[in-house]
Amino acid sequence: MYQQYFNFSEPPFSISPDPHFMYMSERHQEGLAHLLYGIDRGGGFVALTGEVGTGKTTLCHCLLQQLPANIDIALILNPKLSAIELLATICDELGIAHDGMTAKSLIDAINQYLLSAYAAGRRTVLLIDEAQNLSLEVLEQIRLLTNLETSKAKLLQIVLVGQPELNAMLARRELRQLNQRITARYHLLPLSFDETKAYIQHRLRVCRGSHRLFSAAAIRRIYRYSAGVPRLINILCDRALLGAYATDAGRITPAIVSRSARESLGLKSWLPRWLPAVAAAILLAGAMAGGYAWRHELSLLRPAKPLTVPEAAVSKPVAAQPENPAFRAWLEYSAPAFDVALGELLRIWGAAVPAGRMADCRYAAELGLNCLPGTGNWKDVLALDRPALLEFADGQGRKRFVPIQAVEQGRTLVLAGGAIRFPLADVLADWDGNFLLLWRSPRPGVSEIAAPQKSAEVLWLRDRLGQAMQLAKAEAEPDYFDDTLKRQLTEFQRLQHLAVDGIAGARTLIHLDNLTGAADSPHLQAGQR
Repeated sequence: MYQQYFNFSEPPFSISPDPHFMYMSERHQEGLAHLLYGIDRGGGFVALTGEVGTGKTTLCHCLLQQLPANIDIALILNPKLSAIELLATICDELGIAHDGMTAKSLIDAINQYLLSAYAAGRRTVLLIDEAQNLSLEVLEQIRLLTNLETSKAKLLQIVLVGQPELNAMLARRELRQLNQRITARYHLLPLSFDETKAYIQHRLRVCRGSHRLFSAAAIRRIYRYSAGVPRLINILCDRALLGAYATDAGRITPAIVSRSARESLGLKSWLPRWLPAVAAAILLAGAMAGGYAWRHELSLLRPAKPLTVPEAAVSKPVAAQPENPAFRAWLEYSAPAFDVALGELLRIWGAAVPAGRMADCRYAAELGLNCLPGTGNWKDVLALDRPALLEFADGQGRKRFVPIQAVEQGRTLVLAGGAIRFPLADVLADWDGNFLLLWRSPRPGVSEIAAPQKSAEVLWLRDRLGQAMQLAKAEAEPDYFDDTLKRQLTEFQRLQHLAVDGIAGARTLIHLDNLTGAADSPHLQAGQR
């Protein structure tokens, strides 16, 4: 109802677990890193716990998008099953044919599948959400599945995701064998106030809304009602936007938030004085339950934070910072300045920088290449799929630029020239999300196609959108930018998670070019295309 009123491209505070809206707080980054670390080690169990609404399921969806291509995953969303039903569901998820519904026939079928997958160089992961609902019988059956192994490796990796009750279950004496097999575990905590502010602004940015829509006092009120739980934040913000729309308000105030809390959370006129104490207790209990035993082994995977950071400095978490000395040392002493790094990027495109000429975007334009600066996360850079410069600051605060030529197996970054490689997690741990890439328009000299343009470029855009979206081609299509073309373009942008503005700008043109191979351009993931 309020989407058009506030000019949103889509509702910003849906409670569905959409990774497109994922805000990676310090805690979510650390949780994702523990999951990836546990899966990378192979075999055994990984456990992720957290209170209701803290983002566990969304984090799992984010995990699924970052798993290597050689991993097959069975996702169990409803674990209230018997042991036989669980085995049958695993077979269904992995496409395993089986005869009968006995434990032996199902386990034999799963074992045969895992052996074949292992021989083909593939790995298998079983992810169970809401795992606190598993019965003791089913948990024991799950433990027995990890006995499927070769002489060198476990054949099945199991990820358990659940509420804090899962930790209590695993601590029971009869489950001590399973508990001892957990190689990585993490307890996901609510957001801090600064993270809550950045979270709200991030979701507004994603749907093209104003980050000033919520007043500072309103955000503080939201935090006090929600205690930093993302699901409650979404519910409150959604209701507050509806309330503003109903009263023709242009900005969300504390009064609107309080009214929304009474309507959506069933609260009376109260401001919970006890809430900070409860939040502190949750933080302490979570820190103890999280088990940071792997902190010194782990290089955290840290996707970029949104550009809309709070005005006040974000408070640092108690957790120790990840250590990645190899990359940090290179960044401190060897990372190039902008002109040198851009020269490396130009060489990847097959262009040389003449002696005495500085590499800059003006020179790139003379070669028919466009500079595209941006701020986002690693997923955004991968989607554009062009060699890029990632921006960093060294120990003295000086800007340094890392020219990325390629990504190997989704985990290793190859720098320009191909001689230097760093683990992706090490690089992303220090990256703040700023990047620049070069791109060549699929239509020479054209960097934007929009209404009310009338040209051959419009016909080209119709054709590319038709191919991308498998649209029926009309006998005579107009060469002017009409409403039909705009609707098709905005739908394409929505499907590609681009800014939905009805304008074929740089990012839209790159995505359209990628769908047909972009043969004239180098790619970050060239070996995986």
